[in-house]
Amino acid sequence: MTWEWLIIVLYGLSLLFIFFFSLGQLHLTYYYIKAKKKQKKGALKTPTMNGDYPKVCVQLPIFNEKYVVNRLVDAVCELDYPNELLGIQLLDDSTDETTEILEAKTQYWQSKGKNIQLIRRPERVDFKAGALKYGMERTDAEFIAIFDADFLPQPYFLKATVPHFQNEKIGVVQTRWGHVNKEYSILTRLQAFGLDAHFTVEQVGRNTAGSFINFNGTGGVWRKETIKDAGGWSADTLTEDLDLSYRSQLKGWEFLYREDVESPAELPIIMPAIKSQQFRWNKGGAETARKNFLKVLKAPIGFSNKLHAFFHLFNSSIFIAILITAVLSVPMLWIKSIHPELALLFQIGSVFLLGFFSIAIFYWVANKHLMKGKGHGKYFFKTFPLFITVSMGLSLHNALAVAEGLLGFKSAFIRTPKFNISDKNKSWKDNQYIKLQFSWLSVLEMILALYFAFAIFLGFNLGDYGLIIFHLMLMLGFLMVFYHSVKPQLK
Repeated sequence: MTWEWLIIVLYGLSLLFIFFFSLGQLHLTYYYIKAKKKQKKGALKTPTMNGDYPKVCVQLPIFNEKYVVNRLVDAVCELDYPNELLGIQLLDDSTDETTEILEAKTQYWQSKGKNIQLIRRPERVDFKAGALKYGMERTDAEFIAIFDADFLPQPYFLKATVPHFQNEKIGVVQTRWGHVNKEYSILTRLQAFGLDAHFTVEQVGRNTAGSFINFNGTGGVWRKETIKDAGGWSADTLTEDLDLSYRSQLKGWEFLYREDVESPAELPIIMPAIKSQQFRWNKGGAETARKNFLKVLKAPIGFSNKLHAFFHLFNSSIFIAILITAVLSVPMLWIKSIHPELALLFQIGSVFLLGFFSIAIFYWVANKHLMKGKGHGKYFFKTFPLFITVSMGLSLHNALAVAEGLLGFKSAFIRTPKFNISDKNKSWKDNQYIKLQFSWLSVLEMILALYFAFAIFLGFNLGDYGLIIFHLMLMLGFLMVFYHSVKPQLK
């Protein structure tokens, strides 16, 4: 029974990780609800600015973004902030006509009196991190706001965030991402559903608990001194934002999160683009965990904060646990059928499935507060099961990304293509940045869909129906991810 016990132990450890991860999410939900109750008594407001506003530099790192740069530059140039105190850097590494578009935009806004510069590096070194570092060396502004190319900051953004820096302990003010194309398709709705939970329950929950949060790469403002004190931007992980966030907070800087300040952005609209973004986020998160977690353990912070930091840094590892649990659940059915003496062990193990309800509560609370209770119940029950199903279907792709990050395998920074499409009737097929290629990973996803179809048959055949719904969701999840991965190549 050696191999059988090996499967049981691996299956049990994976379930245990998922269980504790879900309890961590439930704990954040508790702090989020606590924060909301406190806000009813006195909502977090922008403090009154004592004296003059400080100099701010808005950095826009850009690489081949011809579809979205016009609206980006226009939105940033319309920020409500004193002209003489606002500098705008177009950090352009483009190799296509994006540069010509930016040159024309720069001239236009300069003629309107804006302090806007088009900055091109001699060489594209260290990708986005390198561009931000290059720009920071060329500004005397005390504060730096950053927006990715697909963002559309609200005019009030700076006046809602900058006054918080009067507290000299604050190093970053981060705002909530919005979605300009949430209703484009089922894929954009599911992405928005997942991101909204991060930008409500997770960020507010961690901030309220006094735990580390992260700058999300865009839609936030940095104190320049904080960046320098933490060692500056680094490109040794794919998530330079998360890495710098942890290094800064380990230095004692505080981060402030403003859920009520929205920074709208575009969601990827096809599965290959979603996968490229997910790969970067999950692998980069694992790389950052590998780089910084030991420093967190040694830091003079409380046990609760260290625990939250563990699940924050290793949250992408949940996909490895999901994949192992899913794959091993099939031989577990067989082991259970031939070893009735282990029935009590399996009954005890089923307790860990309660973690699913913790995750449901986590997303329920996020959805309820963001929709302000208006029809959220119907929307939740229509969206949550599908979101979990597709998340399971992405577990193979994301688990491989996490494994690469934890094992130290390096790869280039792959940008997520932008579309500037929110109308359902508009096509993305003319987008020049989409390079569709056949992937054997899609074949594996289809094989896994068939594997879990067999698991459903096996469950019925053995008369063991406990995992039927789980296997059905896995089958549909991998089938949907496979379909949406190959669909763009068929058009």
